[in-house]
Amino acid sequence: MTGATIAQAIPIAITPILTRLYTPEDFGVLALFIAITTILGSIANGRYELAILLPEKDEDAINIAAIGLLIAATFSFTLLLLTIIFKQQIANLLGNQDIEFWLYFVPFVVLMMGLFNILNYLNTRKKLYKDIAKSNVYKSVGMSSVQLGVGFVKSGATGLISGQILAQIISNYRLAKNAKSYYDTSTVNLPEIKRLAKRYQDFPNFSMWAVLANSLSYNLINILISIYYSIATLGYYSLSQKMLGIPATLIGSSIGQVYFQKAIIEKQRTGKVVNTFNKTSKKLLILSIAMFTPLYFILPTVFEIIFGKEWGIAGAYGQIILPFVAVQFVAAALSNTNNIFEKQKIALLWQIGLLILSIGIMLYSILLQVEFFEFLKIFSVSLFCYYGLLLFILWKVSQGKL
Repeated sequence: MTGATIAQAIPIAITPILTRLYTPEDFGVLALFIAITTILGSIANGRYELAILLPEKDEDAINIAAIGLLIAATFSFTLLLLTIIFKQQIANLLGNQDIEFWLYFVPFVVLMMGLFNILNYLNTRKKLYKDIAKSNVYKSVGMSSVQLGVGFVKSGATGLISGQILAQIISNYRLAKNAKSYYDTSTVNLPEIKRLAKRYQDFPNFSMWAVLANSLSYNLINILISIYYSIATLGYYSLSQKMLGIPATLIGSSIGQVYFQKAIIEKQRTGKVVNTFNKTSKKLLILSIAMFTPLYFILPTVFEIIFGKEWGIAGAYGQIILPFVAVQFVAAALSNTNNIFEKQKIALLWQIGLLILSIGIMLYSILLQVEFFEFLKIFSVSLFCYYGLLLFILWKVSQGKL
């Protein structure tokens, strides 16, 4: 958590400078690029990375990692071919010509994201939390340096996206050194790859589609905001998302990562994870209330003071989605409960429901020409209730009752 805090503190500290170097439209183009790479990167490994923590033997873990890397390399190469052939059509579909040049970098970023997924879980398996933290800090420093440096000498989204690309490269360096030191890659062989691919096939069969549905639920919304509202509106909204997502990144993901490891141990001992689930959920709930309640009353003013007067509208957007963000903070950290019990089917059904709900709200708003503020209100209330349902489902799974 300390490492994540330092890593996030750096881009947070420079954001007030970035909002004065770059326009809302520039942030919108960045958000569009991130939306595309996040959707594709979420399934880059076929979700086999989640299985790395499950086997007892390291030989099995490194062979599972090899499966994930093979899938990521094949997927990225396919994306490159599609980009070369259809880049102009894709840019036209997205309604933004500024993104066309950056589409060439999407396959590379997706490959780097896939590599990071694998290396992150290999390091987590060995409880190398300090090095994971260092990797996040290096990533943050590299990204921030490029975004600031380029922003002072060149207008447009170039600096923002270049920093994002460099960050993906840097994040893998330290974790790759650890993986090489702690795992024997000579044990990787085709028969084991085939055996383990079949053993954990529920991850690509169910979990992959679940995480794709989840990623689409949020990132496709960003793409549609750009198309049907404006790239500037996406820029404002993306900043509010980024700022409100800080607690989840700083605290929630770290607690969730440790919860995953501890819950697996309880599962191996008792067949359930209810004790770890209850303790972790109580901590998360208290943190959520303590962090988000005061923010609700001051968010627009805070945004104006910190990021500049024109960014006050981003604070108003954030104020509307705050209740949903608060419950999502709790649920996201506990979401690996389904993976621990290999309940990928439940996760898939829930994520499909989330995708249908999110896209349904957006289409309703577009067809009835609902203003963006009204769309956000409907979106926030609906997802607040839906994530409450997820918490109940995860609680039942932790007890072994689903």
